[in-house]
Amino acid sequence: MNGPAPSLVVSEIFGPTVSGEGPTLGQRCSFLRLGGCNLTCTWCDSAWTWDASRFDLRAELHRMDADDVVDRLLATGVRFVIVSGGEPLLQQRYDGWGAVLRGLTGAGVRVEAETNGTVEPTEETARLLSRFVVSPKLAHSGVAEDRRINGPALKALAATGKAAFKFVCRDADDVAEVAALTAAHGIPARRVWVMPEGTDSATLAGRLSVIADPAVAAGFNVTTRLHVHAWGDARGR
Repeated sequence: MNGPAPSLVVSEIFGPTVSGEGPTLGQRCSFLRLGGCNLTCTWCDSAWTWDASRFDLRAELHRMDADDVVDRLLATGVRFVIVSGGEPLLQQRYDGWGAVLRGLTGAGVRVEAETNGTVEPTEETARLLSRFVVSPKLAHSGVAEDRRINGPALKALAATGKAAFKFVCRDADDVAEVAALTAAHGIPARRVWVMPEGTDSATLAGRLSVIADPAVAAGFNVTTRLHVHAWGDARGR
């Protein structure tokens, strides 16, 4: 008897849109947002993927067959997919994870994943993804350091040769925290992007003006949140 079809717990699939942050800023893409997270950042902009105290996760999340996920993404007509969350690498040991990555890459789609840097990638994940955008959380996330910083996971992600590191910052002190953290874990400055925290253009602009100079002085790259400037805090954009 055949078992259940490979599947993933999905929050939303949308596109075409553009990548809003980091090294692929402005590139046309589609998104696969998965459910679940192992952190509880106070400013999380996708808390509906994990926070049962504020959202009905039975309504927000649904299990989808891997073939349906691939078909939906291919139907957007875009050959670049970003897998996000929540923390998507929590699902990398599900049968559906490999099935989706193999289905997309086999169709010529470039796939990257956003991750908080606390979960080590499997060999298959590292082989099939084109990039990891690793976003370790700083103290202002409200999460204890021993939960949000995992040295072996950061080392494993960096060792893939496919990792860019993106940090959410509010002020110059946050940029200094990034400098200390990246130095402690041997992350080269050229692979670091610093981004303002915020979900509206005014907040982003104000914080960008504060963090840009210290970020550049530290040798970091700087990114904004392009999708927020274009569409505000709308979901599915």
